[in-house]
Amino acid sequence: MTLNYHFLPFPALSPDQLYDLLQLRQEVFVLEQNCAYLDADGRDRQAHHLLGYNERGLAAYLRVVEPGAKYTEPSIGRVITRLDLRRTNLGRELMREGIRRCQDLYPGQGIRISAQARLERFYREFGFNIVAGPYDEDGIPHLEMLRSPDP
Repeated sequence: MTLNYHFLPFPALSPDQLYDLLQLRQEVFVLEQNCAYLDADGRDRQAHHLLGYNERGLAAYLRVVEPGAKYTEPSIGRVITRLDLRRTNLGRELMREGIRRCQDLYPGQGIRISAQARLERFYREFGFNIVAGPYDEDGIPHLEMLRSPDP
């Protein structure tokens, strides 16, 4: 499945795009994972947002937070694929696209993530290695992982 990607800084998001991404994040992180937390964490304004659309709407999403806003390095977070599209390798396509876009924005820098511990193997496929953890974030075990800059 190929998606139509949009990679936009916060001010360039249309109201519909903002609504779509917030709705998908709430569906997955709040309802599906039964986790009451503040999704609007103040970092969206310091991020570029990668939205992957198909004919049925927003199918996949992640954000790239600028260096210094969360970590010294840029970070990728809020990685989501819609429930009905999981196990289709769409998440891998999304991560490849997100890493590529992050490297284009911030060449020569590593990428740091706060990953749910259950997804360690998934993120290792993209060159991320554990640098801290496990730790609890909103009741879910997490690992801090770092991907070294490409040579």
